[in-house]
Amino acid sequence: MGDTRLFELGPDLWEAFGQTLTTVAIALFFGVLGGTVIGLALYTTRSGNLFANRPAFVVLNFAVNFFRPIPFIIFIAAVQPLARVVVGTGFGIKAAIFALSLAAAFFISRVVEQNLFAVDPGVIEAARAMGASRPRVLFTVLIPEALGPLILGYTFAFVAIVDASAVAGFVGGGGLGYFAQSYGFGSFDTVVTWATVLIIVAIVQLGQLLGNVLARKVLRR
Repeated sequence: MGDTRLFELGPDLWEAFGQTLTTVAIALFFGVLGGTVIGLALYTTRSGNLFANRPAFVVLNFAVNFFRPIPFIIFIAAVQPLARVVVGTGFGIKAAIFALSLAAAFFISRVVEQNLFAVDPGVIEAARAMGASRPRVLFTVLIPEALGPLILGYTFAFVAIVDASAVAGFVGGGGLGYFAQSYGFGSFDTVVTWATVLIIVAIVQLGQLLGNVLARKVLRR
């Protein structure tokens, strides 16, 4: 292990691990919440759909298309003024969580919209023909039919948020990204760097496994 400081930095590594889990969990919660609402709105306001509304669709579609392609390292800097207004600071973990939640919401909205498109239109038409109201079709037919693929989509988003949280750490967002940059890469300690990498990989693998198991159970109902 050479002159690595890995064991000496154990408490700092543990704290960074906790910060990453907290950041990812909060960002995932708000990202799924916001992304699902926007994704449902994108799908249902399209022409010929349940709540067709062209002006609403055009505005939402433009917003998602504008913000979603922005690389996260630029996005976190761009939304810094807004983060100051909403969470009271443009730097640190709170600002990183805000930026991650916002970016995740735009990302997840497309995932939700695409998975809703995969639902057989005949199922929706049959429910409408039986007299079901539009809200009832939405909550008792459309969402349940798409739930399995949606869980897989949320799992994909989780992996992306973990990746982005590490990027946030490099620009003051704390967590494992900051730890790897400060004590690993910045101190030329390869062991510390790779220990951090392995922990991030373990988090992603565990999240992917849980998502796969949950989606499989839902799809087999």
